[in-house]
Amino acid sequence: MSFRLSQRDKDIIAFINQFRAVDRDSLVDLFFKQLKSPVNACNSVMVRLYRLGLIERTQQYSPTVYLPVDAKIKKNSQKILHFLSILDVYKQMCTYSVPKNVIVEDKPTERKGGVEPDLFCIFKGSPFWFEIQRNQYSEQKMHAKINLYEEFFFSDDWKSLHWQPEDRPALFPSVILITPVRYAVSSDHIRIIQVASIYELMEKYKSVGKQQRDGKPKTSASSGGIKINLT
Repeated sequence: MSFRLSQRDKDIIAFINQFRAVDRDSLVDLFFKQLKSPVNACNSVMVRLYRLGLIERTQQYSPTVYLPVDAKIKKNSQKILHFLSILDVYKQMCTYSVPKNVIVEDKPTERKGGVEPDLFCIFKGSPFWFEIQRNQYSEQKMHAKINLYEEFFFSDDWKSLHWQPEDRPALFPSVILITPVRYAVSSDHIRIIQVASIYELMEKYKSVGKQQRDGKPKTSASSGGIKINLT
């Protein structure tokens, strides 16, 4: 079969491969929003790509969720909801600024049992690792997770990660816990921020920025000498 893919087709396929599970409405928002009939246009494109065998889909969810052709997750797997949660965090960031160097299920230590954040990206000039909690963890499990980040911090291996700037000192990413529950975790070495959403994160730093402009002492915009830029 002979067919030609548009750049948008290629971008959509690459995006699905990157995020592992992408719902139809997210594709509308990210790739078709500027069109006169975005939902119809999206449906038409996705049916064509599916029939060409370039993507997979599951109709276990509504709207339809699209998967890579080599997806190793079952079409009714709860793992799909995990990937959709990661996508939702990405979309929230996009309402402020499109993240760069996005890595879904990052494995910076390159070993099983090491640090495995759900998402890495550079957002508004600062590097972040995101832990996206759909379910409540025990305090013990969360402490163990933070301990892994501290171990990685002291290893110095993070300084040679491929996204680190070449023209200035390496930065250890802030760890953002996206969670409706607040855990009693802290660190003297890395920044940990607990918020329910990116919207809450941005509101928090907007208020901190206002305090700084008003000449008031800053509260949580900086920790351990690490700069975070969300303004």
